[in-house]
Amino acid sequence: MTTTTTIVTGGPRQLRRPAKRVEPIYYLFLLPTLVLFTLAITVPAVVGIFFSFTDSIGIGDWSFNGLTNYIALFSDPAILQSYLFTFGFSIVTVLAVNVVAFLLAVGLTSRIRFKTGLRTIFVIPMVISGIIIAYVFNFLFSNSLPAAGAVTGIPWLSTSLLANPDLAWVAIVIVTAWQAVPGTLLIYIAGLLSVPGEVYEAADIDGANKFQQLTRITLPLVAGYVMINVILGFKGFLGAYDIIVGLTNGGPGTATRSISMTVIAGFNGGDYAYQMANATIFFIVAIIISLLQLSLTRGRNAL
Repeated sequence: MTTTTTIVTGGPRQLRRPAKRVEPIYYLFLLPTLVLFTLAITVPAVVGIFFSFTDSIGIGDWSFNGLTNYIALFSDPAILQSYLFTFGFSIVTVLAVNVVAFLLAVGLTSRIRFKTGLRTIFVIPMVISGIIIAYVFNFLFSNSLPAAGAVTGIPWLSTSLLANPDLAWVAIVIVTAWQAVPGTLLIYIAGLLSVPGEVYEAADIDGANKFQQLTRITLPLVAGYVMINVILGFKGFLGAYDIIVGLTNGGPGTATRSISMTVIAGFNGGDYAYQMANATIFFIVAIIISLLQLSLTRGRNAL
């Protein structure tokens, strides 16, 4: 990479500022990634949006039907239910994951014994496949916990949460949080370790207790890390699929069917164009959320 020098004249003094010029070879290395992204992501997305204005079932003949699919989406109770469940589940799970991960990070960065080994244990769920975790917890919720409830005589524990349309989402939140906490935990540990120890020493001298140090020193200094975890977590949970499939498969009925499950089920059921319209709406919603998040974080030095 070569460097040229430009002269900035804004008064009696002249400032020399280096201007970097990117060598063409860097664009050549970028080309394969750009081609693969275009063929694997951009082209299928454009084709899908095109077919969302048709009556295609995925194969065979098709014809244009304008905005018919989009108009039908807003009056479809199954679609509205999937959006309500997905956003509610995402909000609750983000809150649960961040609270648990932050408290664990505070404990694992304090002066305790075996904290290195404990950190290793706590990140194990992150490396296990989501579908495997879901099937293991499915067995626990469907067999082990009801058996324990029958032995102890606890009525609400004697039946599976997964069979209860009002409480099945709780089991999904628990399992999703169990897998998501480790990744969030690592980010919080990095944030807590970046806080200078002198700050806490000064707080001790001023007479601040541990709770005051946590709320008035630690939280403000790691606020950028909190924002990152909230943004990454919320975006990830909006696309929830594998854990829900392994636990409830969208049931009982359609009580826990996410947007991703609804779209994929429609593809397999012959509603290709209709669900492509649904996917397009979801894509637009995700862009709006991303823009809102960018506006909230603009100007902040998160890390």
